[in-house]
Amino acid sequence: MRVALAQIITGRELERNLDLVRDYARQAKAGGADLVVFPEATMRAFGNSLLDIAEPLDGPWASQVRAVAAEEGIVIVAGMFTPGSSGAGARKVRNTLLATGPGVDVSYDKIHLYDAFGFAESDTVDAGAQPVTFDVDGVTFGLATCYDIRFPDLFTENADRGAQVNIVCASWAAGPGKVEQWKLLSRARAVDSTTYVLACGQGDPTSLGLEITGSAPTGVGHSAVVSPFGEVLQELDGAPGLLFADLDPAVVQDARTKLPVLANRHKF
Repeated sequence: MRVALAQIITGRELERNLDLVRDYARQAKAGGADLVVFPEATMRAFGNSLLDIAEPLDGPWASQVRAVAAEEGIVIVAGMFTPGSSGAGARKVRNTLLATGPGVDVSYDKIHLYDAFGFAESDTVDAGAQPVTFDVDGVTFGLATCYDIRFPDLFTENADRGAQVNIVCASWAAGPGKVEQWKLLSRARAVDSTTYVLACGQGDPTSLGLEITGSAPTGVGHSAVVSPFGEVLQELDGAPGLLFADLDPAVVQDARTKLPVLANRHKF
């Protein structure tokens, strides 16, 4: 199976961000991909209001993503925002991944919220509660979002549910050592779960000469495809781009035969 990772830089305008989805989905399909992954916050970049654009999974933005997936005949995974709880004068959203395309229509709400490095995602976002997997042409994928990558149990749980590939969509915050951590964690989660890891992040705005202001996580790039043995098969730098990789489920089986960490682990 061929997959593609679309490392884009989104902004405030939803229609412009949809144009990026359309453009990169077409490129991915033309390159032979069966599935294309977009980052967290594809709908609207962090650092902008989210309450006013959050919509149900059958709303106009998600429906347009579905239309692109149907037109191109490709599965799209993209980050959006759906309505969360409201009460006591406070409203929240959910940080949601939509996976849609031929035979696929599922969503995942980010479980581990980014309350770290001076940012408090839980102030405005409700956490999800359940792992989510889906199948494409006999290959099972698990979903994760950004800060989730620091929690191995989600990745091994996805593997227990049959995942041979874990997808991580991110808008990784910049800072000292953060790119190195992103790379390390992507490789570690692949080895923990003996799955391929598709780590797709927002590109680095500074690569386009844009100034970063505030504490919102706006992306560092370095999207990558990692093998179940922890080998980086493909990687981008900080700039926007599209990468392709061919996944072989037999490699997952080989890893689990040679390195049976899922079978050998003890649950405490």
